Amino acid sequence: MAPNGSSDHTILLADDTPILYRSGTERIVTPFKRCANNPVIAQDYPWEVAIAWSSIYRNPETGKYQLWYQGYAENQVAKRTLDHPVCYAESDDGIHFKKPMFDFFSIERSPKNNIVMLGNGGYSYRYGAWVIVDPNPSEESQRYKMSYFDFSGEGDEENPGLHVAFSPDGIHWSKHPQAPLSLMAYGAKELPFSDDTSHPWHRALTMSDAVDSIYDPIRKIYAIYGKMWIDGPDGSMSWKHAMGRIESDDFIHWSQPELLLTPDDNDPSSVEFHSSPVFYYQGYYFSLLQILNRAIGGGVIDIELAISKDGKAWQRPFQNQFVLNRGSAEAFDSGSIFTNATPVVLDDEIRFYYGGYSGGATSVAGRGKLTGIGMASIPKDRFIGIRPVPLSDQPTLRQPLEHRGQITLKPLDLSKIHTITLNADASQGSIQVELLTESGYRVRGYSQEEAISLSGDSFHHSVSWKNYSLNDLPDGSYMLRIHLDRATVYALTLKS
Repeated sequence: MAPNGSSDHTILLADDTPILYRSGTERIVTPFKRCANNPVIAQDYPWEVAIAWSSIYRNPETGKYQLWYQGYAENQVAKRTLDHPVCYAESDDGIHFKKPMFDFFSIERSPKNNIVMLGNGGYSYRYGAWVIVDPNPSEESQRYKMSYFDFSGEGDEENPGLHVAFSPDGIHWSKHPQAPLSLMAYGAKELPFSDDTSHPWHRALTMSDAVDSIYDPIRKIYAIYGKMWIDGPDGSMSWKHAMGRIESDDFIHWSQPELLLTPDDNDPSSVEFHSSPVFYYQGYYFSLLQILNRAIGGGVIDIELAISKDGKAWQRPFQNQFVLNRGSAEAFDSGSIFTNATPVVLDDEIRFYYGGYSGGATSVAGRGKLTGIGMASIPKDRFIGIRPVPLSDQPTLRQPLEHRGQITLKPLDLSKIHTITLNADASQGSIQVELLTESGYRVRGYSQEEAISLSGDSFHHSVSWKNYSLNDLPDGSYMLRIHLDRATVYALTLKS
C-alpha cells in the first residue's frame, strides 16, 4: 500500500519481489538513449583534459542544473599532484551548459577559470567530484556535501583516503579539516600480516579511489559505494575492483567497509567493476556498474544495470548486457564511460549524466584525444520491463501461444484505491487486467473478458472494466493479473 501521506504508490516490475508468479514472459532491460546534443559539456579549456567523474543536481523549485566534474590540468598548476581539479557548470535545461569563470585558483595562463576545488597536493592525485545536496541541512554552510579521494598529512603521517568538503551553494567549498575519514589502500600488492607496519598503505579490504556518495532514505544515513580491491589467485593484493560500501550518520564518521558484490564466473577473466555508483528510486537500489575490460584498448568501460532491494544483496539480471555501450568510433565516449549516483527524474524521462574518454581508463596515455560530459535517458520508470516470450508451446497448454503471457501480482490492499494505472507499451498489441481473490479465484465483473482492453504506449494506462469500477469493489486485498499480448509492462501505480 501507499506510504502514509502519499496518494500514489508506484510499483516497479524491476524484479519478482512484487510478483507471485508469471508465465510465458521474459524480463528485458531498457537501453539508455544518448542525447542528440552530446557532449553536453565539451572540452573547451586546457584544464579540462580527461573529464571523468561527475555529479549533477537539479533544483526542484527553480529547475536549474548544477554540475561538477573532474578535469585534468596536465601540469598547469604548482604541483603535479594538483592536476585534477573539480570544475563547475550550470544550465537551465540540462542540455545547454555555461561555465562561470572564477578567480578561486590560478593556473598557468588562466587566472580565471571554472575550477571550484583543487587537491591537497600530497603524494598523488585527488580523484572525484561526488556531490549530494541536503534539502534540510543542520547548518546552511553544509547544504552541499562532496566526497572525494585525496592524500592528507605530512611525512610518515601522510595517508590516502576519503575526504569531504561542504558548501552553502555548490560553488564556494570548504574542506573538512579532519582527513582522511576512511583510510584506503594505495600502491598495494603484498598482503601484509596484521601486525606489519612496514607497508602502511597496504591495507586489506578497504575502499579505493572512487567514493560516490548518496543519502540512503531507507536507513536514513549517508552511504558511499565504490571501488573495493579484492585479492588475486596468488593471494596478492589489488587484483580486481569489486563493489564496497561504507556509511555514516553525519558524513564525517564512517563505518568499516563492507564487500557487497564481486566479478564472478560469468565474467570474462579480464573484467572487473571500475566503480559502482548507486542511487535509490521507487523501492529499489540501482547501480550503474562500470564494467572495465582491461583486455581492450587500455581498459575500456561499458555500463551494466544491477539492482537490489536492500542496498546490500545485489543481482545482475542482465550480466554482460550493457544499458550504455561505449560510443561510436571517434566519439568523446568511445573508450570509457564514468557514471554517477545522481540521475535527474523529470515528468517523462530519467536522465543520466556521465563523463567520457575516447580512450582507455587505466592509464593517462590511453585516454585518447576527446573527452566531455554526456547525457543519456530512459522513459520514466522504464528501467526494466516484462513482455511475452515469442512462443509458449508446453504440452500442458490447450494450444501453442505466440507473444502472450501473464503476470500475477502478490495480494495488494485495494480498500482505498480509486485508480490503477500501468506504465506500458501496447502499441503493437493489447493488455487486459483482471482481479483475483487472495486465494487466486477470479472476481466476477473484474475478469479478463470484462476488462477494457488497453492499447498504445503510455505512462498512465488507466485500468478499468466494462460494468464495474474499483469503487464498487468490496474492501480487501486482491491479486492483479496482467494479461499481455505483444505488449511490455514496466510499472503500475495505485492512487487513493
